Amino acid sequence: MHALVVYESMYGNTRQIAEAVAEGLAERMRAEVVEVGSAPGIIDEDVALLVVGGPTHAFAMSRAATRRSAADDAPQGLVSRGIGIREWLSGLRTGSARLAAAAFDTRVAKPRLPGSAARGAANRLRRLGVRSAAPAHSFYVSGTKGPLVAGELDRAREWGETLASSFAVR
Repeated sequence: MHALVVYESMYGNTRQIAEAVAEGLAERMRAEVVEVGSAPGIIDEDVALLVVGGPTHAFAMSRAATRRSAADDAPQGLVSRGIGIREWLSGLRTGSARLAAAAFDTRVAKPRLPGSAARGAANRLRRLGVRSAAPAHSFYVSGTKGPLVAGELDRAREWGETLASSFAVR
């Protein structure tokens, strides 16, 4: 049994958080990190924990229009160039009733605005019948393009360790 971390990232900040979460998970279980465009549409029975993360755009998970807007602001291109977690989750199938999941997002630290991609993803996972391993969690960037607020990578690793501690498998 292992953990699968699926992320969507525009400028690389959410990817960094996903990798740090996986480092924390790896303290107790095998963890794989996958960009959403390469993520499987069916979660294998070998996956015990699914962690899903993406940036908060317009108070929620990204949409095609918000990704186009981000692409206009990224002359070097986006990390996630195709679908987002919203689309991926809408087609997701799970192969195990034992699967647990957690969701995270990245969002601008100031001003703190309402809405959360993580809460939206957690709600979609719950509707798929996946058990929640933890409440939705946010990590902060200093501006739309980042960088991450100091200490967020450490917080992400710690969160990953906490998630993994609820599983006794390696």
